Amino acid sequence: MILFNPIFLIILIFFIFYLIRVLVYVSGLIYWVKKWLRIFEDCFHVYQFFRVPELNESTQENPLYRKVSLYLHSLSAIEDSDFTNLITGEKPNDIVLRLNPKQIIEDDFLGARVFWLNEKTEFSSNRSRTLILKIRRADKRRILSPYLQHIHTVADEIEQQGKRDLKLFMNVDPDGRWRSVPFTHPSTFDTITMEDDLKDKIKSDLESFLRAKQYYHRLGRVWKRSFLLYGPSGTGKSSFVAAMANFLCYDVYDIDLSKVPSDSDLKFLLLQTTAKSIVLIEDLDRFLTERLTAVSLSGVLNFMDGILNSCCADERVMVFTMNKKDHIDPNVLRPGRIDVHINFPLCDFSAFKTLANSYLGVKDHKLFPQVQEIFDNGASLSPAEIGELMIANRSSPSRAIRSVISALQTDGEGRGNGKIGRQLGNNGEDLDELEPVVGLCTGSFQTVKDFGKLYGLLRLKNKRKSGSFDVAQ
Repeated sequence: MILFNPIFLIILIFFIFYLIRVLVYVSGLIYWVKKWLRIFEDCFHVYQFFRVPELNESTQENPLYRKVSLYLHSLSAIEDSDFTNLITGEKPNDIVLRLNPKQIIEDDFLGARVFWLNEKTEFSSNRSRTLILKIRRADKRRILSPYLQHIHTVADEIEQQGKRDLKLFMNVDPDGRWRSVPFTHPSTFDTITMEDDLKDKIKSDLESFLRAKQYYHRLGRVWKRSFLLYGPSGTGKSSFVAAMANFLCYDVYDIDLSKVPSDSDLKFLLLQTTAKSIVLIEDLDRFLTERLTAVSLSGVLNFMDGILNSCCADERVMVFTMNKKDHIDPNVLRPGRIDVHINFPLCDFSAFKTLANSYLGVKDHKLFPQVQEIFDNGASLSPAEIGELMIANRSSPSRAIRSVISALQTDGEGRGNGKIGRQLGNNGEDLDELEPVVGLCTGSFQTVKDFGKLYGLLRLKNKRKSGSFDVAQ
């Protein structure tokens, strides 16, 4: 009779639902039990704390902070933390985990358990953070040193494998500090429009630089390399810098001189840059000739090769871009301040064919002879201008090429450049003749020693094929 009692049936149903709920949340119960057991266990251990700040006392980035951050983001334990940020990775469909403020990550090493806390510092800027290592005092002597060495090893392996996320730093803050965003520019040496032979020489120069640490130090020189990229706007200088960054796996520090209030602030910005980075100043000629910055010429020269470089410019590539270098003080361009000059002129017909192949998938076309004739008559456009026309008309290669012809006949008249060849030389050795580089969206690569010679050739507009490529170590 009890089984048929309605009240008893209702109570039985509620009891069954309660058991089901308990079973469903059993994993949550286990989690909370483990958490409270860990808190109870902590009461019987003495812990020691070690702080790893993002910035050191001189406000430079702490290299250990970067290595620890790389290491922690590689741990699977980051997925088990209470709070973890989900953000989009370099590719649109990639979702990656990032540390959240106040987040705690557990790690096991040599049988000991350690904890890392991600904490925001209160005495510095908003971007400054601190990672705190919590370790049992009884385990400290046994594991601390090998554990830190383990972190260094893992972080170095991640960097060598190219897994480190690159960053673009900008001096946008009035307090003179850097702000960063992920560097996701897709440009590579395979995608930029440049002659293959010249591209290979540049890559070889950069690879030689990466291996030259001991060589530079034996000479008593700072381990850095300086490039000048010059040519009209839209010829690919910025894309080339991005390709360098992706090739070297270096961060980029883009300095806006108009936001630098004094020479000392410029030095301070350099002091905050890190190793394995490209330090970039764009349109340097405009700032120097039009006086658009409070930084003096002396401040720029000291920035390029002053005593401060010996303290904080090791393993860095400095890049300066200009539209023209004709009227720049020769002291800015002398060897030691600028190691390599790379010219980015307007396109010729050869470069146009490369762009047509890349943008339109066209290697030959019935309109090509007409385009060549216009280029031969001295007209030219920048790669960016031609590329935009091809993108806008990419559904019809014929229409795209006609739009380029129309632009060359109007905007491109009188913008052609002379034909410059190049030679290869090394530290004053004999030069071997190479095939000329014609027109050049492809560029020419020369040292400052031949600046006067090349400038004279341009002024005379002769057709002698000369130039140089020098890798000065």
